[in-house]
Amino acid sequence: MALITVTNAQLAYGHWPLLDHADFTLEAGERIALIGRNGTGKSSLLKVLAGIDRLDDGTLQLQQGLRRTYVPQEPLFASGATVFEAVSEGLAEVKALRARFEQHASLHGEPDGPRGDDLDALQTRIEALDGWTWEQRVDEALQRLHLDRDAAIDALSGGTKKRVALAQALVTRPDVLLLDEPTNHLDLDAIDWLQALLTDWGGALVVVSHDRAFIDAVATRIVELDRGQLRSYPGNFSRYETVKEDELSAEALANARADKLLAQEEVWVRKGVEARRTRSVGRVARLKALREQRSARREQLGQVRLELATGLPSGKIVAELQDVTLRYPASAEGGAGDKLIVDRFSATVLRGDKIGLIGPNGAGKTSLLRLILGEQAPTSGTVRRGTQLQVAYFDQMRAGLDLDATLAHTISPGSDWIEIGEGSKAVRKHVMSYLGDFLFAPERANSPVRTLSGGERNRLLLARLFALPANVLVLDEPTNDLDIDTLELLEELLQSYPGTVFLVSHDRRFLDNVVTSLIAWEGDLKPGLWKEYEGGIDDWRAARGRAAAAAAAAAPKAPTTPAPSATPAPAAAARDTAAKPKTKLSYKEQRELDELPARIEALEAEQQAIGARLAGTELYQQEPQRVAELQARYEAIEDELMAALERWEYLAAPQR
Repeated sequence: MALITVTNAQLAYGHWPLLDHADFTLEAGERIALIGRNGTGKSSLLKVLAGIDRLDDGTLQLQQGLRRTYVPQEPLFASGATVFEAVSEGLAEVKALRARFEQHASLHGEPDGPRGDDLDALQTRIEALDGWTWEQRVDEALQRLHLDRDAAIDALSGGTKKRVALAQALVTRPDVLLLDEPTNHLDLDAIDWLQALLTDWGGALVVVSHDRAFIDAVATRIVELDRGQLRSYPGNFSRYETVKEDELSAEALANARADKLLAQEEVWVRKGVEARRTRSVGRVARLKALREQRSARREQLGQVRLELATGLPSGKIVAELQDVTLRYPASAEGGAGDKLIVDRFSATVLRGDKIGLIGPNGAGKTSLLRLILGEQAPTSGTVRRGTQLQVAYFDQMRAGLDLDATLAHTISPGSDWIEIGEGSKAVRKHVMSYLGDFLFAPERANSPVRTLSGGERNRLLLARLFALPANVLVLDEPTNDLDIDTLELLEELLQSYPGTVFLVSHDRRFLDNVVTSLIAWEGDLKPGLWKEYEGGIDDWRAARGRAAAAAAAAAPKAPTTPAPSATPAPAAAARDTAAKPKTKLSYKEQRELDELPARIEALEAEQQAIGARLAGTELYQQEPQRVAELQARYEAIEDELMAALERWEYLAAPQR
């Protein structure tokens, strides 16, 4: 039996249907990613599954005794609470039951307390909830999530608060975990940690997210909320993208055929007396049916049309940093307690560079950006700025938005028209048309900003940003709350943008698709260390892996005294081999080289077979418990293939 079953669900916001006779099921052990456009109702559906909201019509069936826990996008905690107190709120029922039991048991063994509670019934319920050791459960969750039990909630960053909310959810040991945008405000390491946690977790999961790399790694099934319907796609996000593209092409073709047929029938019925004299009753009925189908059809939502004002070209060099150091004093007096943010960093930024800045929250990414743009003076070193720089900022906290201003006033204060660009290339647009490019209906142009959702506010901020003439874009977490379609369009825009882009983001796929280089914080190796890497996240991780391997190989090893032997020790033999490159393979190496092609072919065949099973539906219906095992094997084969290919390349080289 399914854990959760939704049948013929209907839910509307005003006159707009979010769920239109939709169906949904969640099986044990499934990890479902719920995706869709901003405003389609994903968070509303998640609240329905959590029991917070109710359907307008339809049925929601739960397995008996099912425990559900919901983690909202912006978790709220009691002011002044510690981390331990906040996490223990997830066990509020258990705490209350045990407190009542201890209070009543202290009344000289009376069988019933003042409230008429039955101690035996209380004890049975506490044991069923494993409530006698709830403090240990909270401490275990805090240790697992690397949280300080005595830290004040009010002093925590957004990412750490999200960890506290997850700990509060996991300590309840739910059967179903419901997460709304869990990766927002988390840095790369925290996202990797959450990814591993959810992959190893044994319960069922429904997560709303737009982080494509995160979904790809975690989800075993994609459910898309599209025009009121829930469509299921077994497998990960990469599989969904392929299938969805084929579906949209087929839908467009079917709609075009239906529209052509309707147009032909409309022409026929409007013909003269001769057509009416020979009119078929059945044909008229078909025309009525075609009209009804066309009026009931919900078209695919339009796409954002992004255009970016580039302004005047900047100089060839945007910024040049030489041995730049930045310290923040720990106190007014400064001294030895100063905090080192940047230590002797050098870089040259050229026009057209697209640079990503990555690092944990609080590492100093914003401070480094201010140094590069000349908005903050370094403690030591030199910063030379380029000429004709026009900088436009995207603020992740949306501090630049006046919540009481209308959408039209936010885009074009005091005017109904807006000019995009400068000089002869300037394009003049009416503010209503420009807002329509960002999917804001004309009737909403005079609505206040506070009525918008998080994703819509980000779209409005992008609309205002792109109307400004700029040759340097600074984007601080622009991907938060944006739907996947808008993310992909923003990627394409930034790829073709001729100016310079500084991008602070934790969306791995977005960074890989946009940036040409990364400036990465490596303060775990040395305080204040920042290094520049060519390429995206995968290139940075590969470079760090190679550096770590080289450092491990170069590290001095403890001397050992080998036993006397005529045969040299393996380590000595390895050193001799490294010192004297061989030009001829040994018998064992030649045999290994001969066997490698067959091994590589076998691994590729096994990986292809596993990929086919994961892409199908039978595995999830008949053997859902094997999904995680096969996914792990698929990834392990990838590592084995890389190792085999590198070994084959090494052995096949003429000079080694």
